[in-house]
Amino acid sequence: MKILQVAGARPNFVKIAPLHRAFMQYPDMHPQIVHTGQHYDFAMSGVFFEQLGIPHPDHFLGVGQGSPTVQTAEIMCAFERVMRVEMPDLVLVVGDVTSTLACALVAAQMRIPLVHVEAGLRSRDRTMPEEMNRILTDALSDQLFVTEQAGMDNLLRENIDPGRIHLVGNVMIDSLVRFRDRIEDMSLSRQLGIGSEPYLLITMHRPGNVDHEDGLRKIAEMLEMLAMRWMIVFVVHPRTARNMADFGLDLQKWTNVKILPPQGYIEFLSLMRHSTVVITDSGGVQEETTFLGIHCITLRNNTERPVTVGYGTNYLLPDFNAQKVWDTIGKILARDSKKQTIPPLWDGNTAQRIVNILREKYIDSQDR
Repeated sequence: MKILQVAGARPNFVKIAPLHRAFMQYPDMHPQIVHTGQHYDFAMSGVFFEQLGIPHPDHFLGVGQGSPTVQTAEIMCAFERVMRVEMPDLVLVVGDVTSTLACALVAAQMRIPLVHVEAGLRSRDRTMPEEMNRILTDALSDQLFVTEQAGMDNLLRENIDPGRIHLVGNVMIDSLVRFRDRIEDMSLSRQLGIGSEPYLLITMHRPGNVDHEDGLRKIAEMLEMLAMRWMIVFVVHPRTARNMADFGLDLQKWTNVKILPPQGYIEFLSLMRHSTVVITDSGGVQEETTFLGIHCITLRNNTERPVTVGYGTNYLLPDFNAQKVWDTIGKILARDSKKQTIPPLWDGNTAQRIVNILREKYIDSQDR
């Protein structure tokens, strides 16, 4: 069985790595990696390949900057060319980025069975590009692998055939479990001169927060207020940095704020592991902090990962401002009593469960 695994953005690589290792255990399964180039520089993708032990992509589509519409069209054209050469038995897509939907559309049009890993997540906010990508990819998919019970419920409400839906856990956690010792051993905070001083880790990249001046000014005001009390490590996404510069906002003017470029996988999780509180708008960070037991404040009006609030250490903070964030941190640290439970099946074995199901559906059933 030939399987094309699609990755385009940083979170995709974290999910592809354990899947590729699981596929490679079987001589009758032939996985290939297709890197679309959606994240096209070394800091955003190349370093992840190195650290996660992912082999060089079999196909690099070379799609770079552009609007989601332009990227979708270019990825579709380039991926179709690969598909016509390879004629795979399965296409596997992960997550909810532009690459996910673009390659799902090509697979569906060519009638190649489509597998979606991390299916069923819903924020119910269709202003988020990711939400449309999730809904459309799930509608096209033949096999849907789900991280949490809410995802199962969402897909059933959308009338997806229950026989195609599989609750398997979170493949992103497989990578975290595999590299946890390295994450624990590294202390990047010492290299930054923080030492044992408590610090807040911040990362913000959602268009709703960073693509307009009002949102960016709210982030700057938050940094200014929080820096009066805490050391802050702000890992800045390239789009956030570019937009801050365009609007003339200087992130370097507060002595208690350390600005870092995008980090490698191990480095970023080390910063997370040793932080006091993480402030983010990222979906994956909500999951990683839940597994690690680190307090997380998510600056969004909704989350497609409700298990991180119900089971984990995530606090959703809609319509945020600097004072709300300050007060929430104070409450978290005063109580320090939110019970953290790792969600079911987040045990490091999700990729193997996925491969077992695919073998049963597409290989073992043919042998009987």
